Amino acid sequence: MTPQQIQFVQQSYSKIVPIADQAAGLFYTRLFETAPYVRPLFKGDMHEQGRKLMSVIGVAVVALDNLPELVPIVRDLGRRHASYGVKDDHYDVVAEALLWTLEKGLGESFTDDVKEAWTSAYLLLANTMKGAAQDVAARDVRGALPFLSSISDA
Repeated sequence: MTPQQIQFVQQSYSKIVPIADQAAGLFYTRLFETAPYVRPLFKGDMHEQGRKLMSVIGVAVVALDNLPELVPIVRDLGRRHASYGVKDDHYDVVAEALLWTLEKGLGESFTDDVKEAWTSAYLLLANTMKGAAQDVAARDVRGALPFLSSISDA
């Protein structure tokens, strides 16, 4: 991401903060409309889930210009999401819902440059999360190999 893209994301997010609860509601409504198959991944109070979502986005937005601090946090988030059953293709529907929500929340402020900046930020974060999830899956497979080979030897 360029410094200008980071600035676009941070400035536009500051306009979302005052409507964070509404934005979270818009996001989840859109996500479940476009991808109802992800609904079972969400357990518990959706209002609380929305607060967590906006908090995580806020942390990421603030830390975009400090990737060495941000990447370990995002990798941990990716590992946790994998344990909840999140798959790589889920990130695509989340991206669509996020960009749609930003467009609705920002209105005319959601310019092409802002959309491009958010897309870059999301791809950076999503790819980091997916990489961490793939590392967990690979480690799980490696851990199962001795067990599987002992079964095939029997």
